[in-house]
Amino acid sequence: YVPPQIRKAQETDDKKREELGRLKKMVNGLINRLSEPNLSSISGQMEELYMANSRKDMNDTLTDILMNACVTAVAMPARLVMEHVLLVSILHHNVGIEVGAHFLEAVVKKFDELCKSDAEGKECENLLALIAHLYNFHVVHCLLIFDILKKLVSTFTEKEIELILFLLKNVGFSLRKDDALALKELITEAQRKASTAEKKFQDQTRVRFMLETMLALRNNDMRKIPGYDPEPVERLRKLQRALVHSSGSGKDTQLRVSLESLLSADQVGRWWIVGSSWSGAPMISDTKSQAQQKLHVGKVSSKIMELARKLRMNTDIRRSIFCVLMTSEDFMDAFEKLLK
Repeated sequence: YVPPQIRKAQETDDKKREELGRLKKMVNGLINRLSEPNLSSISGQMEELYMANSRKDMNDTLTDILMNACVTAVAMPARLVMEHVLLVSILHHNVGIEVGAHFLEAVVKKFDELCKSDAEGKECENLLALIAHLYNFHVVHCLLIFDILKKLVSTFTEKEIELILFLLKNVGFSLRKDDALALKELITEAQRKASTAEKKFQDQTRVRFMLETMLALRNNDMRKIPGYDPEPVERLRKLQRALVHSSGSGKDTQLRVSLESLLSADQVGRWWIVGSSWSGAPMISDTKSQAQQKLHVGKVSSKIMELARKLRMNTDIRRSIFCVLMTSEDFMDAFEKLLK
């Protein structure tokens, strides 16, 4: 025998699964057709889906599909990655910042996981390309990019040097424009690391090339970086400006979040998303403060306690507040005691 409420829950589970399957099919169909010319119509249809379905379901579905499409063991074409990220950016500006925040968190966590696991494929580069273009299309602030670069410089193995070069080639000049001082500090740190790690690398040319690239960035010399072409990003930025409805398409919707905050989001909450609640607040089960409350109550006279009981102050905290108010000398004393 299955009780009615459990039966109902099972039915809704099946229904929910069916709905999610249908939603996934629709989003997948749109993402598969995604290209620069039809970006306008696809972003419009995605916005309609956001209006018709729950945000959480849409965010989860979109993030899963984009991750499957862009994070593969082979290097993805730059243009394809740009178009996918541009769609996220348009939804981020038109629907709400939780769209970009959800996608960014998934990408950063996956990137951190793969960096630690020493994966052989090109997944790390693909994830880094996603993060770089999220920065190019004003979803995330340069703070995160500098955090990632600092982390890569601190490890400084051959794999990390490849990733530093890849990232600098994609967003180096934008970083210089946004925060030249932080870039200068990063370059100094990289030079120091390179001079101490000289014996470690058999192939010195890679390190030398990285340092030359960094110097070219510092001197704002684009010709020194082979294959650097800002034109595709600029063209897509122009398209982005045309497709974003609100005037707030610039810096005010950028997520100014650090790498550490993103990686520890499950423990400390997502403060960068407006209204994102978090149930793990340490204040709720703070035994120390509870002990303190009982302590204050114990100090007051039995006369006051009897009065509190008559006035139905039935919890410790109510009794504490009542006793504080009744026994304080003046308003400042009451204020101090209430704070305690």
